[in-house]
Amino acid sequence: MPFDQFMALALYEPGLGYYSNTLQKFGAMPASGSDFVTAPLISPLFGQTLATQVGQALQATGTTEVFEFGAGTGALALQVLDTLGEQVQHYTIIDLSGTLRERQAQTLAAHAHKVRWLQAWPEVMEGVVIGNEVLDAMPVKLLARVDGVWHERGVVADAEQNFVWADRLTDLRPPLEIDGEQDYLTEIHPQAEAFVASLAERMQAGRGGAAFFLDYGFPEVEYYHPQRHMGTVMCHHLHEADDNPLDKVGLKDITAHVNFTGIAVAAQNAGMDVLGYTSQARFLLNLGLAQRMEQASLAQRTQAARLLNEHEMGELFKVIGLAVGGDWLAQGFEAGDRTHRL
Repeated sequence: MPFDQFMALALYEPGLGYYSNTLQKFGAMPASGSDFVTAPLISPLFGQTLATQVGQALQATGTTEVFEFGAGTGALALQVLDTLGEQVQHYTIIDLSGTLRERQAQTLAAHAHKVRWLQAWPEVMEGVVIGNEVLDAMPVKLLARVDGVWHERGVVADAEQNFVWADRLTDLRPPLEIDGEQDYLTEIHPQAEAFVASLAERMQAGRGGAAFFLDYGFPEVEYYHPQRHMGTVMCHHLHEADDNPLDKVGLKDITAHVNFTGIAVAAQNAGMDVLGYTSQARFLLNLGLAQRMEQASLAQRTQAARLLNEHEMGELFKVIGLAVGGDWLAQGFEAGDRTHRL
């Protein structure tokens, strides 16, 4: 089967997929049985600072609802709701994981009157969408250039019922020509781009809104650089990373970096404006994280610094802002906007 289908089953198959089973997943240390940590768990200052951008976007769009895709433990939702108070009238979480919904409900008990959970998209979305490490978990197609010929790489079961790689000729191509003659493995992202187009359609059906996605990735020219010949698919298990998604299927996370140029183009083709694109560090600094850190304890500042440091999350993670009717300057992109690099 194509890799995007395999990845979807490995992550989301009810009861069996990684995000559908009862494994711990999120946590700071492997001793807890967790596999990775996300920014809201590193420091509550992350969500409190992001809330500044959400609040500005709610005001600019004249809306009162926040939508979060893939809310994890609910930590980010709690940080945003605690910070914005009555500016948020409704908080909608769209999450495929029933076990995570239970954990989110416990975390958000104080805001239960505002929070609802959906498994399917509403037909109309009016408000501000946030997605932290959501796009990287969307299934990707693998393309492999072998001896100068492009193949789609998929998965088959061998005689012992082990998963192994298999290639077949394809007309699919990366969006950029890859210089050189070396064998080359990479990804394309039709599901993430379709996701953004669907979001645009639902926002245009209402009064509009804005969306902010934070994730690790690159613009197109960096994503398909000739030297990035092994692709970006990675797995996470007990806080260790590996590049073999065919091992421990359903027991570990599978991700791929985001092609932010593809996301921006898909949004624009669907009628959305790009509010901006920058590093996570610059985005959070524009929103006042440094000032929040000044009021925090030394331990809190140390943790929050991980959100900014170039060798940790500050540079690898990027932020893209999208909007329907986006004729306003988003505070998170006031300085250091890199939209021209997309």
